[in-house]
Amino acid sequence: MQNTVPFDVTALTTDPYGTYDRLREAGPVHRITGPDGRPAWLVTRYDDVRQGLADPRLSLDKSNATPGNYSGFALPPALEANLLNMDPPDHTRVRRLVVKAFTPGRIDKLRAPVRKVADELLDAVEADGRADLLAAYAGPLPITVICDLLGVPQADRRDFRAWTDALITPDPERPHLMKEAVGHMMRFFTGLIASKRAEPADDLLSDLIAARDGEGDDRLSEDELTSLAFLILFAGYENSVHLIANSVLALLDHPALMRSLRKDPAGLGAAVEEFNRWDGPTPLAIRRFPLEDVEIGGVTVPAGETVLLSIASANRDPRHFTDPERLDPNRDRSGHLGLGHGIHYCLGAPLARMEMETALAALLERLPGLELDVPREELKWRPSVRARGLISLPVRWS
Repeated sequence: MQNTVPFDVTALTTDPYGTYDRLREAGPVHRITGPDGRPAWLVTRYDDVRQGLADPRLSLDKSNATPGNYSGFALPPALEANLLNMDPPDHTRVRRLVVKAFTPGRIDKLRAPVRKVADELLDAVEADGRADLLAAYAGPLPITVICDLLGVPQADRRDFRAWTDALITPDPERPHLMKEAVGHMMRFFTGLIASKRAEPADDLLSDLIAARDGEGDDRLSEDELTSLAFLILFAGYENSVHLIANSVLALLDHPALMRSLRKDPAGLGAAVEEFNRWDGPTPLAIRRFPLEDVEIGGVTVPAGETVLLSIASANRDPRHFTDPERLDPNRDRSGHLGLGHGIHYCLGAPLARMEMETALAALLERLPGLELDVPREELKWRPSVRARGLISLPVRWS
């Protein structure tokens, strides 16, 4: 049976958790009109979302969408051949080539360099007593970390941030900026790969080029190589920026927790997991397309139609989490979906966790008396249903 409630998709940006609460209680699956004006099926309850994330019948490959029923990012083939558009066996092959770069052991070696970057960013603003924490800290830190990992030259990083922002939050009055950003990125990655191919270095992109140019059945195609570099840089930047800023805001809204973590930073690991559950950066998983008619929550979704699995709703489902609206690092968070589930579980999860713990530890240690520098109600969120992120985070400190 199909469930319907009075619903405006813009409510997912103005009041996401209240809206998801109402939808979740009205039914597990809803037929909606997405922000692009196309129909989609929105899945809201934990068990159905978790099952959907791991269901091989739900394809990420856009070629399995019903013609005319889906419109999304229009990327050139050299950026489109990435893990977010792949099913096995291609997904298995490509992921296997890059997953070794994100092992916990390798990531732990980055902890000291990441702390160094965090301290340098805080050195630049500490004496001022106030800053937009998103522009001065939450934004520059992840782009520096992921660019260092891939081997992106320092001079190219500012441009990349501007292009990424144009893709994350397109300006409806200037749609040409998004198309231009895609073109800039295409030329950027093509040139970067050419330079790394000519002069390999000790970085992830050089390793991927070696895998591309080597021998064997597991080789990457040239489009897969370019797309993989794009995905690692884009996702590693966007999600981390929002998670850091959202988590700092959560601490500002819960001063007792901030005092506790400042006194005992050992609790940051558990807190980071709870921040990811409570207000993570990815409200919706990447869209999926059923390979056949699929029953989800008692609703039959036709093959080829767009399925949106709501991670934000699932992570606050009282059927799975006790008192889910409460921020509590000591709760049982087992099974939270903030980093995904199944074969598409976040590739960079170890890096994201380490980066978050390090960023928050440095902030709590260096900036005592941290508080908002504007009334809470003046904070604005990006107008996006797929990314939960602040536009700015003005703060001050003692």
